[in-house]
Amino acid sequence: MSIGATMSSGITSRTTPTKSGSNNHMDDVELGSSSHGTGTQRRSHPLKAKESDLPESTPLSVGNGDGGSKASSSRGDGEQSSAMKSAIASTMYSGCSVGMVLVNKSLASSYNHLIKGDLNILLVVFQAVAAVICVEFSKRAGWVDYPSFNIRTAQLWAPVNLLFCGMLFTGMASLEYNSVPMVTVFKNITNIMTTIGDCIIYGASVEFLVIAAFGIMLAGAVMAARNDTGVNQTGLFWMLANCLCTSGYVLYLKFATKTVKLSKFGMVFYNNVLCTFFLFPVSLMNGQFATFLGTPALHTMDYAVKNGFAGFVGFFLNFASLNCVAQTGPTTYAMIGSLNKIPIAIFGYLIFDSAISEETWTFISISLMGGILYTIAKLRAGKRKSGK
Repeated sequence: MSIGATMSSGITSRTTPTKSGSNNHMDDVELGSSSHGTGTQRRSHPLKAKESDLPESTPLSVGNGDGGSKASSSRGDGEQSSAMKSAIASTMYSGCSVGMVLVNKSLASSYNHLIKGDLNILLVVFQAVAAVICVEFSKRAGWVDYPSFNIRTAQLWAPVNLLFCGMLFTGMASLEYNSVPMVTVFKNITNIMTTIGDCIIYGASVEFLVIAAFGIMLAGAVMAARNDTGVNQTGLFWMLANCLCTSGYVLYLKFATKTVKLSKFGMVFYNNVLCTFFLFPVSLMNGQFATFLGTPALHTMDYAVKNGFAGFVGFFLNFASLNCVAQTGPTTYAMIGSLNKIPIAIFGYLIFDSAISEETWTFISISLMGGILYTIAKLRAGKRKSGK
């Protein structure tokens, strides 16, 4: 779950509707992304490619026999530099996506023996505050730009944010009651719900390859849940609730961005400010804040660093996704988002010592392969719509 961004998606974990040749094109969402849509800012962004970043060609000198070799050497250095930038950008994006899920899993389940109940709502508030601090610092440093807080904009954005808050809370709850591999598999169900909603609400069309991918994802997820003894009704409830909230957020965001014009980081700012405004009073009323204050075992550097890291990564995921698209292109970006589910499932299993049978792993693998097939199908459809 990513607080700074639900934007990262298979195209993300913490993906959101983007315009790709057609308004009917929807990309899948990773839990936790918090900002996709149309941007209005015009100033240049430090992560976007600049002309100065392009390799300069060496001019040929008349009568100089080694001019050709110099030009060839320059091109070679430029290609090597570009490959290095692409590798770094891909690693940053993948690392943020994987790190966000693993840290949230640790926060949601590793400290429950110290308290009665849980602190899931308060955890979301902590991370939202951290994300607001990060985005405001970046704005004052001149790295990003978005309008100052406006009460009218906040009112218009509030319905979107309620779904955003639901997405983050249910995501944290699903990580508390389920293993990371199982949560990762059920993320694919969100894609199915989003596509169905896109067809019903916005009249989008679905290709046969996408339907086939959905069948594989759904079959793998259902069989994995049936064979996982660690899955119970409470865990299934929160996973399905998270799928519904995430899908609802994506679908409503597609409509909201037509009436409320916010840049990518403007959405990060409003989502997290409003999230704090809505959820902090809830944490006071249900006693979570009092529980936190009354539990000295939670007042540790380890707990604070994990919350701060999750908030920072949720925000930084925006930078990482922009940089990845700029350096590698949308195709590579989408594939990384889809393939990220594999290391998340593996690391989650190893770090948190989940009890998963070989048969369950087989079904998990089938569902993950269905997710990759879905990404390929969406990319092919996008290329056809754009006339490439």
